[in-house]
Amino acid sequence: MRRAGSPDIAFARLTEVSREEILAHMQDPRVGEHMPLMTEPWDARTVDGFIEAKEACWQRDGLGHWAILCDGRYVGWGGFQKEGEDWDFGLVLRPDAFGLGLGIALKALDFARADPRISHVTFLLAPSRRSLSALDRLGARFLGEVEYEGTRFRKYRLDMPDAA
Repeated sequence: MRRAGSPDIAFARLTEVSREEILAHMQDPRVGEHMPLMTEPWDARTVDGFIEAKEACWQRDGLGHWAILCDGRYVGWGGFQKEGEDWDFGLVLRPDAFGLGLGIALKALDFARADPRISHVTFLLAPSRRSLSALDRLGARFLGEVEYEGTRFRKYRLDMPDAA
């Protein structure tokens, strides 16, 4: 249930958002500051490949990344991706929506708790990320540093106690 005056957060498929909106989002230099795997500038082909890859996750795993809407407006993308035995959660917001991150994460984690396949969720954060208080508030614990695609990340885990 949504509190009066709080934003209406909704999840949609990436295919339901214009490619131009995703491209403008990912071309903002502030977005790439904490995304060390984003080494090339985005163009229309990058967006198409990104959407295709995320849709393939939905086909393979029955779950993937969503377009995130706030009061009907695209504010970013995020969701779950199967990485080995882990369901990794990622969230990439437009700079004008950075303050919505915790609320979006809480809604996504409610979704994860209701999915019997998900016993825990992991988070990979670039070492450049300094503010980790949201992970503390969620109850995630630091597992250590890991290498992913040749880049170091801090890995956190949140157990889903209500998982079936």
